[in-house]
Amino acid sequence: MPEFPAQVLDSLRQPLEDGAVVISRANRHVRYPARFQLVAAMNPCRCGGGPGDDACRRGPACARQYQSRISGPFFDRIDLFFDTPPVTAIDLALPAPTEGTSEAATRVQQARDIQTDRFERLGAEDGRRQINADAPTRHLTDIASPDEAANALLADAAAKLALSARAYHRVLKVARTIADLDGAGGVRRVHIAEALSYRRRPPEGETVSHARSLAH
Repeated sequence: MPEFPAQVLDSLRQPLEDGAVVISRANRHVRYPARFQLVAAMNPCRCGGGPGDDACRRGPACARQYQSRISGPFFDRIDLFFDTPPVTAIDLALPAPTEGTSEAATRVQQARDIQTDRFERLGAEDGRRQINADAPTRHLTDIASPDEAANALLADAAAKLALSARAYHRVLKVARTIADLDGAGGVRRVHIAEALSYRRRPPEGETVSHARSLAH
């Protein structure tokens, strides 16, 4: 992702936020639907990063410089970050996971059906299938109101991690999706904790405070 020009990446901020692109010319404004799911990958640094003392020749400064090509507001619009560890020879010898692709797909579809039914009860604006990631902020109280323990954790994390209002709402949406995947009726502390774990973790020394995709 950092190999793309910053201007190109930042042009995605509006559709990531609103699901639409607004073109302004003279006295006319045209709004085009542009809702999509962004899936992107990047190395930790220009050298590739990874474990081991010799993985990067320049140390933490390399990661900070490389990742600084992507603006903070753009990072703030990404709900899920996952650090992919390298595959080792031991990993190749492990047994297959108990949940395969088809089982995971079934759970994802069940979670999406739950969300669609929920938004139909609330009255979806355009009649299309809605998922938690699309939920307007005004509906969050109805669909993702955390219990007392979960709310306390989120409030504490918001202060310590300096979460923006956007990040706060996105954590709630991710937590609601995790609860749906678990078949839980409400958003509990464990769901908020997992959602917070997916927020971006800045490289060592970075001063900016920021820290289940298909169903969300």
